[in-house]
Amino acid sequence: MDHLTVVDEIFLRTHRGMGTPIALQGLWRTTDAMQPALLRAIHDRLRLGHLGRRVVNPRVPGARRSWRPNTRAHPLDIAVGPLPEREILPWADTLGADLDPEYAPGWRLSAARLQDGGTVVALTCSHALTDARGLIHAITAALRSLESTAPDASPGPESSGPSPGSSPDGELRSRTTASEWADAVSQWATIFGGTARALRQRLSPAPDASPVRAARDADTSDRHLRPLLLTFDAAHWDTTALTLGGTPNSLFIHLMANILWQNGFPNPTIIASLPVDTRDEPRVDNDLAMTEIAIRRTDTPATIRDRAKAAYQRRMSSPAGLPEEILQVLPDRLAYTLSKGAGERDILCSNIGPLPGAVRKVGPHNCTRVAARAIHPDITTFPRTQLAGYLSQLDDTYTLALVGLAADNDFLPEAIDKACATTGLLPRPW
Repeated sequence: MDHLTVVDEIFLRTHRGMGTPIALQGLWRTTDAMQPALLRAIHDRLRLGHLGRRVVNPRVPGARRSWRPNTRAHPLDIAVGPLPEREILPWADTLGADLDPEYAPGWRLSAARLQDGGTVVALTCSHALTDARGLIHAITAALRSLESTAPDASPGPESSGPSPGSSPDGELRSRTTASEWADAVSQWATIFGGTARALRQRLSPAPDASPVRAARDADTSDRHLRPLLLTFDAAHWDTTALTLGGTPNSLFIHLMANILWQNGFPNPTIIASLPVDTRDEPRVDNDLAMTEIAIRRTDTPATIRDRAKAAYQRRMSSPAGLPEEILQVLPDRLAYTLSKGAGERDILCSNIGPLPGAVRKVGPHNCTRVAARAIHPDITTFPRTQLAGYLSQLDDTYTLALVGLAADNDFLPEAIDKACATTGLLPRPW
């Protein structure tokens, strides 16, 4: 049985209103009009792939929630009337509504014609279903299968687990219950053993090796979102990083911190949260961990390079040193309290990396721009994070998707220009 991980459940709780709601989104632009038949073919392949699943609650106390195939989907969403370029992000920001990884489809495929004759396509999904790399893998699998035989009404090879109708109800319930009892025993054994070790360690505490202390509480009453999409010439970005003694990734982190300072962040030190992809093969899951570094105003891409390299060797620990599995057996609100603010720091620097060549084309259409980002549908609870950035590369272009989450985001474009000017980077509109 395919069980939810601790990270899956953290994002599931945000969907339930505990924390900051997060949906992931991939955006594609073509220079010409895309036919609805092609979009329907992609939609059907996604419906039968790994995004086509939902959360099922266990019957046995202590067992983990599990994934069940779900071929229901939100209808293909095609906007009425052509969009001007300035309306792409406002339109895309609305597409996270009604995503439900438990009781309804957790993803949506949308498209809109553009006034310049092109098309923009958006794939949006609940973060409970997958992370950014997983979303890219899902769309890559769908695009690569366009030339294969037409999908039928039953789950294809991308689906996992039995269909609810594939065996008699009694036999299915019996197998499920037996699996849940085995999972519950394993979970409780891990929790009891890990808790005992944590208690022994707390009686003889070791010095904290992390440079970061507990997150600061912040007033979020006047904060609002400001999304932006920028592109950079990849060769120029890489050359700039090398000239400054850094790497493309440390230049990214340096740029993010300086944008926040230029936007008025008052503290002399910025704590950056860095996601780490932990998958050993392509799959549609939340397969990530988090680490962190402290950045000072005197830091350069060179000093950040060394600090980030060390940070990637460690991970943020579970609450109070307890085994993380304890979050999966506690009631949701108590688990949320224990894990509140997990991974949240002043900035989020998510380097998604190179995108696969399969996303360059959608059927016969060449994609001129591709972006991967997070959106926050119906947000009421803001995180500690003031600025989030998602960097990806397609061929000779880096795309930086930014989400300002501070109170003073009206001046974010000016802050970006000033931060880029200090290193010689040249941002262009997406």
